[in-house]
Amino acid sequence: MSHKRTRRRFLALAGVTGVTALAGCGGDGGDGGDGGDGGSDGEDGGSDGDMDGEDGGSDGGDGGGSRLSWHAGGTGGTYFPLSNEFKTVVEEHTDFTLNVQSTGASVENVGSLARGDADFALIQNDIAFFAKNGTGIDTFQDNAIPNLMGVATLYPETITVVTLQSTGIETVDDLEGATINTGDLGSGTQVNALQILEAVGVQDFDEQNASFSQAADQLRNGDIDAAFVVGGWPVGAIEDLATTNNIHIVPIEGEDREAVKDAASWFADDTIPAGTYSGVDEAVETVSVQAMIATNEEQPEDTVETVTAAIFDNVDELTIKTDFISADTAQDGMSIELHPGAAAYFDM
Repeated sequence: MSHKRTRRRFLALAGVTGVTALAGCGGDGGDGGDGGDGGSDGEDGGSDGDMDGEDGGSDGGDGGGSRLSWHAGGTGGTYFPLSNEFKTVVEEHTDFTLNVQSTGASVENVGSLARGDADFALIQNDIAFFAKNGTGIDTFQDNAIPNLMGVATLYPETITVVTLQSTGIETVDDLEGATINTGDLGSGTQVNALQILEAVGVQDFDEQNASFSQAADQLRNGDIDAAFVVGGWPVGAIEDLATTNNIHIVPIEGEDREAVKDAASWFADDTIPAGTYSGVDEAVETVSVQAMIATNEEQPEDTVETVTAAIFDNVDELTIKTDFISADTAQDGMSIELHPGAAAYFDM
């Protein structure tokens, strides 16, 4: 059953789901979020329940030194495999051992950092701003997370609206009346999806909430018409979907894109290149947020500086998002105060 969306309903939903994520989800697998499982973010395939060590994740191993908890995102997207590459680099060049966990990504990860369940995490820059400043969505309204601190920005997290060609959905206006997976409850993906739908004037839709991997299955089965995915392209779940189905990426362009950027300053222009996904032969205009590494103020300065140096001194050992991750751009779009250890490394 579809239902009308208003700004008040959006804020209330974001508040309820975010509080749920903050209160109880940090670090137990989660539901997948931005960049996380199908890509992300985002933030989103955490609901697979795959924890570190169970899905190519990280159980820490034997290395010497201290063990650090690193919260990523869902297993189907960018956060999780990238975090495991960070694990490899950090363990190769330091005495630290990283325990990488699959989670619901940004909003859940903020809660984990706030409670000290995570030492480092990947989150979106907009969610970081909301959390640090106690604003933006009801989750953080007058409930700031003062111990949240930034380390580095990494790459654009592309907003991808994916559907099947058979649905006939070509533009964002065609989403009116559709059944849409907006991402896991409380995830940065859901926050972004509802912001965008409100900005472009789509009010009547049936909202579903599941991970990117689950959303791909929903599309295959005809259970939903479209899904929002937040994460660096190519997003694994969309790549898999495109190998078995004729997909269409819905552009966010022209006046719609301007409306989205006017509604929220952290959105930026982005383009999904032609050929990124099978059958999508033309570039698709859209918007993006930024993925970033965050920590908390309780982390020792030496720890943060050492981990930051290991990653950014050895970016040539990474294989994911290498066109974007560099020390030179690691403060572009930084939306919150830097941890002193990161500031020391970047000489800020």
